[in-house]
Amino acid sequence: MAGWNPFRRKTPAKAARAEALPTAVVKPLIREAHRRGNEGGGLPRFNTTASDQMSGRGGDRFALVRAKLRHAFTPSQPVADRRLFAGRDDTLKTIIRAIEDQRLHVVLYGERGIGKTSLLHVLSQAASEARYIVVYTSCGANSNFDETFRAAAAEIPLLFHSGFSPTAEVTEKGSTLADLLPSEPLSPRKFGDLCAKLTGTRVLIILDEFDRAESGSFRRDVAELIKNLSDRLGRVQLVLAGVAADLTELVEHIPSIRRNIFALRVPKMSEGEVMQIVANGEREADLKFDTPAGAFVVEVARGSPYIANLICHHAGHAALDQGRATVSPADVANAVDRAILEFQGRIPTPAQARVRRLFEQGRQDALAMTARAALAADGVFDSADLESSNEITARKAQEAVEVLVAEGLVKPSPGDGPSQRYAFVEEGLPTLIWMIWAQRNLNREPQAQSQPTRAATAS
Repeated sequence: MAGWNPFRRKTPAKAARAEALPTAVVKPLIREAHRRGNEGGGLPRFNTTASDQMSGRGGDRFALVRAKLRHAFTPSQPVADRRLFAGRDDTLKTIIRAIEDQRLHVVLYGERGIGKTSLLHVLSQAASEARYIVVYTSCGANSNFDETFRAAAAEIPLLFHSGFSPTAEVTEKGSTLADLLPSEPLSPRKFGDLCAKLTGTRVLIILDEFDRAESGSFRRDVAELIKNLSDRLGRVQLVLAGVAADLTELVEHIPSIRRNIFALRVPKMSEGEVMQIVANGEREADLKFDTPAGAFVVEVARGSPYIANLICHHAGHAALDQGRATVSPADVANAVDRAILEFQGRIPTPAQARVRRLFEQGRQDALAMTARAALAADGVFDSADLESSNEITARKAQEAVEVLVAEGLVKPSPGDGPSQRYAFVEEGLPTLIWMIWAQRNLNREPQAQSQPTRAATAS
């Protein structure tokens, strides 16, 4: 068969030409090939071991700084170290007062990535320091009352039950309230009756990601338990947290328990609080963000602690990759590029294509204004939100919405309010659009850039 055959023997002429390569060229190539083979082919390696220790296999001179950087900025995980908890002092103080002084149950709600779980972790630590028994649970789609509160009962020692002596055998062997529960499914009344007999301690049961629970009966049972605990003066209080635009979206049957709860919408961070995230990371990671770089982070983050941590994380690594311990605006711009790639992986391709087309058509003002309004209003917004967040006229605001509705990027949101409200068809679209706008407009000199559309479209 004609053609190239990889197994065909070399002709004498070809063999002679191969052997004619200079020894000075061949030997270094052979040595390099052996070196790469002995070192695993020169493939990238982990810099730290599974026990978070330096691997001892070399790495660049900033290996230790990289390890600290991973701890300083944690976009994929809530903040667990109180030294890295930025801002929210007033919010935390308000929650503690509601629990301690008013004996209320607490409901925290707000958009994804706003820092609710980090807030709960710090609240848990503060309560534990005050010797509260803290039971922390993350809800799932299949969460049910029986399983959730049996697990909570197993965390409460029988020592604090008024019907048992501290020296009783069952108390001394470490029994819990779960040992007193009946075998049939647990009801809010039965659990409330048990909690009413607690003495000598207080219990905080935290149900994070409450919005993920799909069961309406679970939500109703939790609401009934709150009412029962409040009426019985129980020493057990609940803290619920989840993604929601308003309180009624998170908890059903609100009227029956409204006076028993303290509801708080977790707000976006102020510019000063975002800068505190930057400052905390600088202290922990031995990095420095120069002033323009810090301003760039604040502008891109738009009050989101998640985005601030994500950008700082990537920007820090970008600076270290260039052999610097000082982060510049160019490093933040590099971080925005990386963040866009991450967000693109979470958005359906057709929606991304429509966004790109609008940018290419010069409709970036409509995109940026609407994304800004959505981010400022926790995802659901109206024309008034566009006007206030962009300082534009009502006509410009309505035109911007209509452009995105026509493209299928924004849809009307049901509601009983006086004005029509809207939401993006994909939760991550406002952030992706804002990142792309920042990439194109803030670029590497943020201090010289104007806010999107404020000067250009206010007419």
